[in-house]
Amino acid sequence: MRRRIALLAVLGMAVAACATNPVTRKSELAFVSEAQEIGIGTRQYQPSQQSAGGRYVLDPALAAYVAEVGMKLVRVSDRPKLPFEFVIINDSVPNAWALPGGKLAINRGLLTELKSEAELAAVLGHEIVHATARHGARSVEQGTLLAAGAAIIGTLTADKRNADLIEFATQGGAALIGLRYGREHELEADHYGIDYMLRAGYDPQAAVELQQTFVRLSGNKPPSWLEGLFASHPPSQERVEANRARAAGVSGKLFRGEEIYRQKIAGLLKTRPAYLAHDEGRKLLAKEPEKALARAEEALRVEPREGLFHALRGDALKRLGRVAEAEKEYDAAIKANGDYFAYYLNRGLARQQLGNRPGAEADLEQANRLLPTAAAHFVLGKLAQGANNLAKAIEHYRLAAGSDSEVGRRAGSALVRLDLPRNPAAYVLVEPVADQAGNLALRVSNRAPASLGSLRVAALAPGFAREYTPSGVLKPGQSLLVDMKLRLAELGGAANSLRGQLRAAEVLE
Repeated sequence: MRRRIALLAVLGMAVAACATNPVTRKSELAFVSEAQEIGIGTRQYQPSQQSAGGRYVLDPALAAYVAEVGMKLVRVSDRPKLPFEFVIINDSVPNAWALPGGKLAINRGLLTELKSEAELAAVLGHEIVHATARHGARSVEQGTLLAAGAAIIGTLTADKRNADLIEFATQGGAALIGLRYGREHELEADHYGIDYMLRAGYDPQAAVELQQTFVRLSGNKPPSWLEGLFASHPPSQERVEANRARAAGVSGKLFRGEEIYRQKIAGLLKTRPAYLAHDEGRKLLAKEPEKALARAEEALRVEPREGLFHALRGDALKRLGRVAEAEKEYDAAIKANGDYFAYYLNRGLARQQLGNRPGAEADLEQANRLLPTAAAHFVLGKLAQGANNLAKAIEHYRLAAGSDSEVGRRAGSALVRLDLPRNPAAYVLVEPVADQAGNLALRVSNRAPASLGSLRVAALAPGFAREYTPSGVLKPGQSLLVDMKLRLAELGGAANSLRGQLRAAEVLE
C-alpha cells in the first residue's frame, strides 16, 4: 500500500512539473529549474575542461573568434539570456560538447577539420541547441527518476529531497561531456541548429556538407575519431537527409566564410604536425620512452611554447630515470599554462621521487584544486603518513579509495591498514544471526575497500564471551557465516544483548 501511495505521489508531482520546452514548444517533465541547470553547468565547466585536456591557450585570438561566432548564434537562439561561454580544448580528438546552462567547448582537433565559418556555426549551433533545448538537463532528470525508483520512489514526494537527488545525479558531472544523445535529441539539435544558422545569416548547406563529411569519415577514420565527436554525436545518413530537407528552398546570399576561417586557423594548421608528433609520442611513451622523447623534441622544435610538448618530454625523461631533468620540463609546461592540473600532478610526483616533500605537497594540492585525482590524493596520503599526520593521511586515502582503479585499490589498502585498528566497525560488520531452528552464527561482512584475512571475531553477551577464527579471505563486499556451535535457547535472557565484535584482521594486498 505504501509503495502504491509513493507511486501516486510521484505521478502527481510529475504532472505538477510539466513545462513547455523553450525550443521545441513541446510539453515535457521538468524537475531541474533553470537556476539548477545553470548551476550544474557552472560547477562542472572547469573540471570538465580539465578532464578533457585543458584550454588551448596559444592563440587567444582564435578563442575570441570561436566565442564571437558562438555569440552570433546565441543572440538569435531561444534562450539568449543563458550565461553562454565558449572555450577551445587542447586535444587533437575531434569533439565538441555542451553542459547544461550554456557552457560549451570545441576541441582543437575539430577546428582543423572544418572548412568554413559556416561549418563552425553548424557545430556550435548544434551544441547551443543541446543547451537551449535542455537536452543535458533532461538527461539529468531521467537519471534522477531512475535513481529515485531504485531507492523507493516515495523519497521524491518532498521538494527538498528531489533537489538532493538532482544534485546527487550531477556529482561527477564531467561525464556529461561524453553523454551520447539519443536519436531524437540529435535530430532536434540539427534541426534547430540550422534555424539558428539562418537567423544569424549562415548558409545552412554547410550543415548538410558537414554531416556528409562525418558520415564518410566515420567509416574509415581511426578509433580516436570514434571516441570523440562520433561517439557522443553519431552521424547517420538520416541526419544528412534531415539537414538537406531543412536547408532546401533557402534562398538569398548567405555567409559561408571559407577565407576568413582559413585565416583564423592558420596558426593551428601551421603547428598541426607538432601535435601529430606529440600524439604519436603519447602512444609510444609506455613501451618506447626514447622514441616518445624524440617525438616531444620534434614537436618542440615546431612550437616551443606548448606546455603539452614539454610535459611529454618530462614524462619520457621520467620513464628513462632522468627525474631531475623531467622536473624542469614540468616547470616549463606550467610556465606555458599554469592552469592545467596534469602539469602540477606530474611535477609533484617527480618532486616526491626527488625527496622534495614540501614542493611535492604544494604541487599535488594545486593539482587537486584544479581537478581532484586519486593519484594526487594517494601520494598526499603517503606524504602525510610519512610525516606522522595520520588523520590527514586517512582523509587523503579515503578520497583516493573512491576511485575504481589500481591507485584506488592501493589507497583502499593503505586506508584500512591505518584506520581499521582505530575504527573497526566502519570496515567490518559482525552481527549475530539465527536460523529457524535457533542455531546461532556470526555474519561477518567486509565493508572495507580491501581484502581481509586472519580474522578473529567474538560474540559477547552478559556472562558470555567467545572468540572465533574463520579461515579464508574476505573480499570487499563479501560476507561469511561463522557457526557459533550454540543455540539461542542456551543463552536465555542474555540473548537479547548478544552482539558481535571484530578482534583482529589482516589487510591483504
